[in-house]
Amino acid sequence: MVRILNIYTISAFVALAGVIYGFDVSSMSGVIGTQEYKSYYGNPLGTRQGAITGAIAAGSFVGALFSSVLGDWLSRKEAIQVGTVLWCIGAGVQASSTSVGMLIAGRIISGLCIGITSSLVPIYQSEIAPRKIRGRVVSLLHFAISWGILIQYLIEYGCSFLNSQAVFRLPWAIQAVPAIFLFIGLFFLPRSPRWLASKDKWDEVLHVLAYLRTPNRDINDPLVLAEYKEIEEQIRLEREQDANSYRELFSKKLRRRLFLGIAVQGLSQLTGINVVLYFVVYILESAGTSNTLLISSILYIIFIVATIPTIIWTDHWGRRSSLLIGSIVIAFWMFVMGGVSGRHGQPTQAQNLPFTWVIIGNPAATRCVQASAYLASAAFAMSWGPIEWVYPPEIIPLRVRTKAVAFSTATNWATSFTVSLLMPLLYRVIAWRLFIIYGAINVASSFFVLFLIPETKQRTLEEMDEIFEHGEPIWRSFRGIHYTARIDQLAKEIEQGKSIHRIVHVELRDDIERRGYNGFGEF
Repeated sequence: MVRILNIYTISAFVALAGVIYGFDVSSMSGVIGTQEYKSYYGNPLGTRQGAITGAIAAGSFVGALFSSVLGDWLSRKEAIQVGTVLWCIGAGVQASSTSVGMLIAGRIISGLCIGITSSLVPIYQSEIAPRKIRGRVVSLLHFAISWGILIQYLIEYGCSFLNSQAVFRLPWAIQAVPAIFLFIGLFFLPRSPRWLASKDKWDEVLHVLAYLRTPNRDINDPLVLAEYKEIEEQIRLEREQDANSYRELFSKKLRRRLFLGIAVQGLSQLTGINVVLYFVVYILESAGTSNTLLISSILYIIFIVATIPTIIWTDHWGRRSSLLIGSIVIAFWMFVMGGVSGRHGQPTQAQNLPFTWVIIGNPAATRCVQASAYLASAAFAMSWGPIEWVYPPEIIPLRVRTKAVAFSTATNWATSFTVSLLMPLLYRVIAWRLFIIYGAINVASSFFVLFLIPETKQRTLEEMDEIFEHGEPIWRSFRGIHYTARIDQLAKEIEQGKSIHRIVHVELRDDIERRGYNGFGEF
């Protein structure tokens, strides 16, 4: 019998934070083209619309920086709950906004939630997941983001037929619903065993691991004891070093990993996906597409479907190959969009449009741009989209994990804010050349991945030191899908009775077995 709460269901539920994030992504794309929105807020264009769109990214930047403090102090789980409360407040302010300033303020408050949850949810998922499916588990966050984008967009599309301010107020208010469910549901989920270990709650560590790894919560299971042993040794080594400050992040030992985490998050926002997802209506309108709201929904459906193969096979494909191939494919479609628009488009004399370059009377070119946008988003969903959340938390040691992920996620949001702020202006000024620039950035990213990103699939979080310190060339950093992890070797020794006495103090295990434990921090 399959237990209702297991690694997949727990990770899928906490990924509701991704639905919230997805609501943010499409919270403007479905309303910026409506007459009600334009009339009420004074038809914001250029940097004014960029400021509205990018306000959430600005709040997310601040939230991401604070996530390390909250995540280490309250635990990953409780800190995520704090974020959901902030999201509900922000949604209420947006839905009741009476000016552009109030709308921006509400989006900044909501952004605090996105910054906190986008940093801590991948950490929580990474820390509860077995090594063999860690990529799949964390990829669920991106899958949830994709669903959030589509659901919010369809809500906005449905509301676009209303003849009142409900066109934009109703979708913004509905954003609070998944946050409420997430806040309540988190009370029933276990805390991260790695966080519990950092607080010396070893009895809970053992039973949470048993709850997550075995169907009958067997604390004597060899793999459970082996993982417990790895965590215990890692904590001991970290405390012997007596270093967990921000200064350590920039030490010679860790600054490379910090840089890679920051780079992966930052480059993901420079693939051009923000242009496609946030401003798809502008792209399709300038390409000569009619009924852009309905046609745009196809892009979001493709975005969801394209994520599924990565969820299933990312732990087989690996992180390096996904990022490398993704960069090349996205670059190709960006060049196609830019080339076709530049070749078959022309300047427009209209002054009140969000674009200055249009394709007129050329259905083939219009369909080509439309298809290229679809395929670029699909390539992102199969590569950078999931991996940007998987990679940073898994390469950083526990003692500074929340701090490092906070920096990398903050970079994500700082880049996203800059892109969101400047993109409407750049799209009006340089038009189709913007896609050429993004194509070139993706080409550069492929070389970055090829020469600097080591493979991390199938390794435990405690084995990452070996990957970054053994000195092998990057392209030989992974020894194949049949690599035998240290944890498997240790589990075999335990099963043979060689290491059991070094795993858990007998007194502790006897006490736990006598008292009983429910796996959620309560005896």
